[in-house]
Amino acid sequence: MTRPPGKLIGAFVFLLLAMTLIGYLVFRETTIKRPPQISVTTAGYVEMCVSCHAKVKLDTAHAANVVGCSPCHLGNPLAISKKEAHKGMVLNPGDLRVVDKTCAVAGCHPTYGSRVKKSLMATNRGILATLLYYWGEADNQNGDYSVKKLMDSGRTSLALDYYRKLCATCHLWKKKNDLPGYPKFFNEKGGGCTACHDVQPKGEPRMTITSFAGDSGNDSKKNRPHPLIIKKVPEANCIRCHNRSGRIGLSYIGIFESEGYGTPYQGCEPSPHRLPGNRFYLKIADDVHHKKGMVCIDCHTQNEIMGDGTNYAHYEDQLEISCVMCHSKNPGTTRKNKKVNNIEKKNGHFVLIGKIDGRQHPLDLPNKTVCLYPGHKRVSCEACHSTWVPQCYGCHVKRDERETQLDKLTIKATAGWWQEGRSYIRYEKPMLAVWRNRVVIVTPGCQDVVTTIDKNGHISGGFNRFTMAAISPHTTQAKGRSCKDCHASPKTLGLGEGTVVEKNGKWRFFPVDKGLNTLEGRTVGLDNFVTIDGKPLQHGSRKDLRP
Repeated sequence: MTRPPGKLIGAFVFLLLAMTLIGYLVFRETTIKRPPQISVTTAGYVEMCVSCHAKVKLDTAHAANVVGCSPCHLGNPLAISKKEAHKGMVLNPGDLRVVDKTCAVAGCHPTYGSRVKKSLMATNRGILATLLYYWGEADNQNGDYSVKKLMDSGRTSLALDYYRKLCATCHLWKKKNDLPGYPKFFNEKGGGCTACHDVQPKGEPRMTITSFAGDSGNDSKKNRPHPLIIKKVPEANCIRCHNRSGRIGLSYIGIFESEGYGTPYQGCEPSPHRLPGNRFYLKIADDVHHKKGMVCIDCHTQNEIMGDGTNYAHYEDQLEISCVMCHSKNPGTTRKNKKVNNIEKKNGHFVLIGKIDGRQHPLDLPNKTVCLYPGHKRVSCEACHSTWVPQCYGCHVKRDERETQLDKLTIKATAGWWQEGRSYIRYEKPMLAVWRNRVVIVTPGCQDVVTTIDKNGHISGGFNRFTMAAISPHTTQAKGRSCKDCHASPKTLGLGEGTVVEKNGKWRFFPVDKGLNTLEGRTVGLDNFVTIDGKPLQHGSRKDLRP
């Protein structure tokens, strides 16, 4: 009996498909490069990534044979092809957008993700709130603003446009290498956890603030080694952000951003000593703690850097340390009554132990004659022991609607090009003021002269806002300022540079700086904080800060 033609054709088609499938599987099997063995971490997890990335060398705590690759970079650790293995992979596990799936998972650092997101380095809350308040866009400087909220909402204004374009590269939400065409120095900033905890391995160039100056941003080197993830954070990582505004990172290592003349000339050319942004600098006295080999993390605690889970409004709220934390009879306790882990008693004397090099630093007590003199009871330590402070007078800010500029949060160019300039910058004779009933150092912060240009090239508006802000300069010297430097200096007392004259029983002050002509008229002298009769001439950065 003959088989029906339909069934015969069906069987033939099935056989053909089966043979095709078998042929495909055989072909795939012969072309796929399978690793010689299944890669397993010391914890017992299959991690096929290691079969390709066997030469990657990391720090001990994050070694690939211990942790693997996927717990940090995600992807598919069971896949044997590159395409499948790299699906869903992230380049930077420290990015705050993914950190809850990477660094902050259970078994790694589960409490840090939420804490860091609330830290001031992530939110920039104080910067944003204060800027909006200074520029008349908020009723107070305690508003609950954050970088994340700006990114999510797209909110902008005159002040926020200024922040987005000129300020928004120093926060932890910034992605690394997200500024095409910009120098490497600016692209190295940000990255969440890796903003601080990322260093190049030995043998690779570890650039500092002074070795970035000639950087063009074009890094052609391929196959750069995997960075090391460390807890011993070098000061260079901190200074990557803390080199503008208060400039405390620069000051700590003895670098003063000088005027733009490039003096003193060398070989008939402007000085070769330059910072990122083509800024010239002078080398002067570094902080005594820096001289002793101490780095930022030797003093600053984890909670005040990474946050303790509280959404603080300003740096003074998040700050924990003080000078007396070390320089007292019973050191080792922060102003928030927490014990630090690197102060110990050795052979009857207290020492601070360096967190990077383990060096022991003896902790001296304050000088009884001067520091503990009753008349100095209100004088803060830095008011006397900080012998210089960067003072950037007159911040001239112009926005031109005819040009566009990159918004550092959206990475898109939008209308409005900002330019900044200053009247002059000084470092000598730090000015003193009173804040929270303590004598502190103040510096311009900021003295804004804002001008806006419309689409037709005409001045469309502007305003002035002069403010003096308290600062801990990080320029501590073992020897304090002289009596004359404080008690006989009009600049130190807040009058400014000039001459004090007494005639017929009346005191008068003649300032050197006569002020600026602006849209709002003549300003006060830029370094004139108070009249000789005690009348404030400029704002204080806090309501209770006064001359």
